[in-house]
Amino acid sequence: MAWAHPTTGVVDKCAPSLARVLYRSIQGLQEMLARGYIVAATDYPGLGTPGVHPYLVGLSEGRAVLDSVRAARQLAGPGGATNAFAVWGHSQGGHAALFTGLLAHSYAPDLALVGVAAAAPATELATLMMADLDTSGGKNLTAMTLWSWSQVFGAPMAKVVVPSALPVIEELANDCIETIFDVLERRGPSKALDRDFLSVNDLADREPWRSLLARNTPGPLPPRIPVFLAQGATDTLVLPRVTQDYRARLCRAGSRVEFDLVPGVGHLSIAKDAAPAAIDWIGDRFAGEPAPSNCGAP
Repeated sequence: MAWAHPTTGVVDKCAPSLARVLYRSIQGLQEMLARGYIVAATDYPGLGTPGVHPYLVGLSEGRAVLDSVRAARQLAGPGGATNAFAVWGHSQGGHAALFTGLLAHSYAPDLALVGVAAAAPATELATLMMADLDTSGGKNLTAMTLWSWSQVFGAPMAKVVVPSALPVIEELANDCIETIFDVLERRGPSKALDRDFLSVNDLADREPWRSLLARNTPGPLPPRIPVFLAQGATDTLVLPRVTQDYRARLCRAGSRVEFDLVPGVGHLSIAKDAAPAAIDWIGDRFAGEPAPSNCGAP
């Protein structure tokens, strides 16, 4: 089992492996261990290692997840683990899980991916970033993406951000998100970002941001890979309609998709609430059961 972690930050000190609550943050860990699974939980590049974290960069995240599975197999030793694995992730980790599905065949042909499970995954990045600017979490997501991509790709942040917002973005980029208390602490700097902290109406209107957003928006997975999607109905960060649109794209491409819309649940708790169903679904994939699909349902 590969766990793909949600957003923790974009600088070295924000690595999940350095967090006090690492094991509590892996949703469904106890159940996975009780079933006898080996659980790999990678830090993404730039978290706990030198260099800037390529935040919401699908190629980087997906390769890190696949490498973690390979590393876990090596640690298990001969006969300790099969090459079959599933990936389960939340938010940024859902984005990573989907890119794991997109990259698995070409990057890790030695592994056999049995299923992808994602809770409130970041999918249509341009839509999410522009739709979320009225929320503290949304401004955080956009600010961290701008800061990271300006460092990783040399995308000129000053061309899309008003000058007064640049110091605030720098402050947010250097803070980590480990617990709910960290989320609350970031509300102060987030409030300092006016809704109009961008100097453009839409990031997708300006290069290189348009190309970067498109490149890091996950497309449909190969139809042979079954997918479990969980979404909180009251999520204001990853909007339900965006996840439902991605589900529709998967269904049109021929994927078997189990979609679980959870009433009354927001972004922070959807992975915890959906973990039992996700792990049951994954268990059936390991057992070789036919993948269910509710693509025809509303």
